[in-house]
Amino acid sequence: MADQKPEVENGEDVKVHVFSSATELLGKLQEKWSSVKPQPYPAMYSSVFAGIILDPAMMVIPMDDHMVHRGHGVFDTSIILDGHLYELDVHLNRFLRSASKARIVPPFPQSKLRSILIQLSAASQCRKGTLRYWLSAGPGDFLLSPAGCPKSAFYAVVIDEDFAQCKEGVKVITSTIPMKTPLFANMKNVNYLPNVLSKMEAEDQGAFASIWVDEEGYIAEGPNVNVGFITHDKELILPLFDKILRGCTAARLLELAPKLVEQGRLKSVRTDNLTVAEAKGAAEMMYIGSTLPVLPIIAWDDKLIGDGKVGELTMALSDLLWEDMVAGPETQRIPVPYA
Repeated sequence: MADQKPEVENGEDVKVHVFSSATELLGKLQEKWSSVKPQPYPAMYSSVFAGIILDPAMMVIPMDDHMVHRGHGVFDTSIILDGHLYELDVHLNRFLRSASKARIVPPFPQSKLRSILIQLSAASQCRKGTLRYWLSAGPGDFLLSPAGCPKSAFYAVVIDEDFAQCKEGVKVITSTIPMKTPLFANMKNVNYLPNVLSKMEAEDQGAFASIWVDEEGYIAEGPNVNVGFITHDKELILPLFDKILRGCTAARLLELAPKLVEQGRLKSVRTDNLTVAEAKGAAEMMYIGSTLPVLPIIAWDDKLIGDGKVGELTMALSDLLWEDMVAGPETQRIPVPYA
């Protein structure tokens, strides 16, 4: 019957195991991870442990860490490619700006954070992947205020993952999930629930991801990427960064793209406000982000972008960024000192 209540399982029939020792628990965790091949997380750093961890069973953070139960934390990501860290310093600078906005005082100076990340990358032996790192208000209690946290915490993990230059186009939708306010959008904090829901919304509709439009009707960004457009007049336009996160890869693209202007392939490069109509009327469209670095967009809300094919200038911009990642200047690429 429609009004019939679902059966409720009798909780008294469930017997929960009590681990008698840390050794028993560790054995259980190691048993779980022993079946995971290949190992996706070759190394982690934790300031709580004050060292680098190579056993994935021990790659944990305390439950009373305020990043876990209050979302009081910030993060950033750097790329490891061909044994080099790409744009580490740019990302680390943004990381610390985010921490300042979140009122988190790092446990170490920037130079030590940088050294830890480089040493962690070396210990991982990973030649291609991502280096993700977090600053938290730290463990201490389960209250709202971090006043009871003795010290902030720094965590980092190397993720062994393959990625390549994107050459196939994707479809996107306009997100109905409210976007973050400028304060939180400009701070790369761990509160990514709007981003997650926006991505899931797109996947539910058979799209790759979504596009946020601000309250004034201007294009904002994707769930964890910036977005760029090529007009029919061959102008590269990215939305203004005042209400969205200033992506490190997007900023680097704005530095490199004038090369195409010098070659006569682009007319200009700029940031500006774009309405939905202007954006959907573009000749080419793309996502811009660290591991992409450029992902062509060929359709938006079932409307083709341009001729519905991957654009020539989009791929030219992708080539510029990929070349910078693979063989750019020393200021962009730090060699990892593997043993």
